[in-house]
Amino acid sequence: MSKGRLLIVSGPSGSGKDTILKKAFERLDGVKFSISTITRPMRPGEVEGEKYNFVSVECFEEMIKKGQLLEYNNYIGNYYGTPKAPVEKVIKEGGEIIVEVDVNGHRNIKNMIDSAVSIFIMPPSFEVLKQRLSGRGTDPDEVINKRMESALAEIACAKEYDYIVVNDNLEEAVDDFINIVKSDRLCIERQNYLVDEVLKKC
Repeated sequence: MSKGRLLIVSGPSGSGKDTILKKAFERLDGVKFSISTITRPMRPGEVEGEKYNFVSVECFEEMIKKGQLLEYNNYIGNYYGTPKAPVEKVIKEGGEIIVEVDVNGHRNIKNMIDSAVSIFIMPPSFEVLKQRLSGRGTDPDEVINKRMESALAEIACAKEYDYIVVNDNLEEAVDDFINIVKSDRLCIERQNYLVDEVLKKC
C-alpha cells in the first residue's frame, strides 16, 4: 500500500487559496479535506461539517486536554483547531488529506508530522495583493492597512514551506497546485512498497 500523505496549505488573505482549493478538489480524485473544529458562531451560508465543525468552548477545551488536536489557536476569543484522528486515519489508509491552516498552524503540524508536504499560496506582487485586499474600495484605509500588515507577515514565512504557488493566473495556479500533489504521489517515499513487491517475487 502506498504511504499516505498530509498536505498543508497556507496563504494570506487575498492570495486566492480558497478558490484554488475548490477548483483543485474538482479535479483531484480521492483527496480528503480536513474539517476544522471551531467555537465561533456559524455565519450565514455556512454548513455544519462542510468546512467547519462548530462546537462549544467547553468541548474544544476538552479536546485540548485529551490531546485530540494536531494544532489549535485562539483568535479574538474563538478557538480554531485541526482534529488529529481524521488526519491520522486517512494517512494510515494510504490516502491524502489537505489541511488549510495559517503559518503558526503549519509550524505546529510540521513539528508533529515531519513528512507533511507544505504549499504556500502567494499573490504575484505587492500591488496585486493591495488591490485584492482593497476590494471595492468601500473599506477605510485603516482596515486595508491592517489586512496588508497581516498578509505581509504571513508572506514573510513563505520560505518555510516546501512549495510556493503564485496565483497570478488562476487556472495556471490550479494546475501548479495539482501538479505538486500528483508529483508527490510518485516520490520514492510513497512508492518504495512497489520495489519491495517486485523483489519479493524474484
